[in-house]
Amino acid sequence: MTHHNFAEAARRTIRLEAEAVSLLEGRIGESFDCACQLAMQCKGRVIVTGMGKSGHIGRKIAASLASTGTPSFFVHPGEASHGDLGMITDKDIVLALSNSGSTAEVITLLPLIKRMGIPLISMTGNPDSVLAQASEAHLDVSVLSEACPLGLAPTTSTTATLVMGDALAIALLEARGFTAEDFAFSHPGGALGRKLLLKVETIMHSGEALPQVKENTPLKHALLEMTTKGFGMTTVINDEGELLGVFTDGDLRRAVDQNIDINHTPIGSLTRRGCKSVHRELLAAEALKIMEDNKITALVVEDSAMHPIGVVHMHDILRAGVV
Repeated sequence: MTHHNFAEAARRTIRLEAEAVSLLEGRIGESFDCACQLAMQCKGRVIVTGMGKSGHIGRKIAASLASTGTPSFFVHPGEASHGDLGMITDKDIVLALSNSGSTAEVITLLPLIKRMGIPLISMTGNPDSVLAQASEAHLDVSVLSEACPLGLAPTTSTTATLVMGDALAIALLEARGFTAEDFAFSHPGGALGRKLLLKVETIMHSGEALPQVKENTPLKHALLEMTTKGFGMTTVINDEGELLGVFTDGDLRRAVDQNIDINHTPIGSLTRRGCKSVHRELLAAEALKIMEDNKITALVVEDSAMHPIGVVHMHDILRAGVV
């Protein structure tokens, strides 16, 4: 086995691909604007197609578009000629990928696309190719050379195409005013979705699980409420049911140091006023940050009338997989 400088080959590949990507910025102009306008005006979906490695890149571009507010899916050009073209409607637009711009399976679709009156956007490495010339908008992703020393394996060209696809997706995302919450609706199953969608009301403890005593309750009975509910704290309310504050394990230690009579001292006299509270619509991730910033492990959930309706513990948020 001959010695080979693996690191040098890797650095050369990275350098060549980085140079190719840097050239793309200078090609963003009227044609890119036209492609974005076509996508924005589309009443259907962006149908991405491409063969071989361009197809693999096309699948990723379609997924990026779909998850950032532009409905899209990938159609294999070979399968399109054998029935899958029925998946495309006259309300859609086609984004065709081909480095050469002359891939037979893609070119075969052109007459059918034109006959349906569907706008065509292309990404090719040859602005003079058949595919580029047939497009309403052509995005130039040509490269000076592939990273492959044989000039055969698609490497630099696929990277440039992928980056141009990301540029298109992000430009459309910003134009649509796509928000983090919109993004979360496309990713409800992952940690990101939970972080952006899960609200306090979903995981708070309410009803009989809420630790709650009135301000004239003796400390002894308040301690029983804390022990029973298991949060290391209890809410304290007045006769109108309004939140006055909370009493915690830390407050108990301070009360013991002062030799407080637990049988007769009303909990209201020991209650910390102005405790941290949140509303039920708050995101769980925001509630967690409030806890971290204030070095507490639980928050009271209030309604609009300042009545405690629940309590959320840090462990509830962590178990929900928000972080």
